[in-house]
Amino acid sequence: MNVNMPTDSANPSRRVVFVQFDGAKLLDTAGPLQVFTDARTPEGRAAYDCALVSLSGGAMATDTGVALPTGRLDAAMAGVVDTLIVSGGRRAFDAMRDTALLAALAGARGRVRRLGSVCLGAFILAEGGVLDGARATTHWEACDRLAAEYPEITVERDAIYVADGPLWTSAGVSAGIDMALAMVEADLGRAEALRLARALVLYLRRPGGQDQFSAPLQAQVAAGDGRFDRMIAALRADPARDLSVAAMAAMAGMSERTFARQFRAVTGTAPARFVERLRVEAACVALAETSLPVKSVAARAGFGGEEQMRRAFRRQRGIAPSEYRARFAAGGGQARESGRGAEAQALC
Repeated sequence: MNVNMPTDSANPSRRVVFVQFDGAKLLDTAGPLQVFTDARTPEGRAAYDCALVSLSGGAMATDTGVALPTGRLDAAMAGVVDTLIVSGGRRAFDAMRDTALLAALAGARGRVRRLGSVCLGAFILAEGGVLDGARATTHWEACDRLAAEYPEITVERDAIYVADGPLWTSAGVSAGIDMALAMVEADLGRAEALRLARALVLYLRRPGGQDQFSAPLQAQVAAGDGRFDRMIAALRADPARDLSVAAMAAMAGMSERTFARQFRAVTGTAPARFVERLRVEAACVALAETSLPVKSVAARAGFGGEEQMRRAFRRQRGIAPSEYRARFAAGGGQARESGRGAEAQALC
């Protein structure tokens, strides 16, 4: 990583600049930074030249207390910058009042190929007018606030990340890694993005339209005591299996009556609605990461047929499966793999 971004004309690489502010969340920077740092061209050389900058330069404290060395934003913008990413964290609400920072970011919009944010960094871009008229996302807890304070932005509340032309925004914290992987895929291809996902031991390289707060995670958080963990692991492994109340109760080691009562009590949703959401999430991955026909995706996700999946998609996503694929398929709308061997899950 370079602070002052020296030029090496003999070994050109795309320059990715991370904009820091006092108290920025460390993982919002470190996660995407690691992705870009580890990315390699087909020839094996570093694909990106990364730099950390702030408005005035110098050591910049993060939310963890760890200070990051930064160069000056204006010095970085004096050179050629490919991608500019604004970090996030709760202190973004303080940084968005810095008019000099807002002006610098607004001025960068037409000078970089990609301008993005991680987590609450979207508020900084929004306050500077950068996201006017665009689709965007942020941390799930702040999506309503973003929509209320900036009605000119179309907020996609369920998206992990959103790419709207040159503007990229991600959801909270670890979603910045997913966004970085998507950028790498756009630049270097899917194989390199999957290689990086494996190297970073990521369970799943999530498509942009995947829920920020998945059905399994929601159930586990709600239960708190792990009573549904075994069942949830089985459901995630094979969403097409028998997911009747009787089957799920058996996996949870409960009677049907006890299971139905406890599940609704701790999650606030009926088992059938949970199963539908789980299967829609599985279908989203298949639609985004494979070229399987919609009929095959429906069967793979556990739906009784295409029409059943379409109705579920309308309820859960407000769009048809075909529209979801067009919006979120790998490679800008062209899914690249087929069959059950498709590497939607990037395991090490």
